[in-house]
Amino acid sequence: MSLIGDILPVSHVVLDLNVSSKKRLFEEAGKLLSEQAGLSQEDVFNCLFAREKLGSTALGKGVAIPHGRTSTVKDTVGAFFRLQTPIAFDAPDEQPVNMVFVLLVPENASTKHLNVLSELAGKFSQKSVRNALLSATSAESVRDILVAEEL
Repeated sequence: MSLIGDILPVSHVVLDLNVSSKKRLFEEAGKLLSEQAGLSQEDVFNCLFAREKLGSTALGKGVAIPHGRTSTVKDTVGAFFRLQTPIAFDAPDEQPVNMVFVLLVPENASTKHLNVLSELAGKFSQKSVRNALLSATSAESVRDILVAEEL
């Protein structure tokens, strides 16, 4: 199974989330991960917001991977959000973002998080994957797309 499959349960996939800003997105990510993974909503928000202050985590082509290290997670945790309306994310191509993969790793994480980021960047660089994610109709199908070896 892919590294993404190890960290992304179906319960961490949200389709057509209605948010108007990065701040609201990070609040929703905190809410989801507090409910589904037992993390502190405030810690998730603060971790993501602090990392984003260092520079945008947007990749371009409508995709962002906000991520951060925190002492409150024991194992790497992921969540995927497809946004109802794209939001500004200071992307390198200046396009708004409508697909977001949130990644939280333990403070002492070694190279696993870099491998996960690399796998995610590889997936999102493929137009066929982005299109499939945009047209997916269920959380299960989104997860299947993200963990598939090929699309």
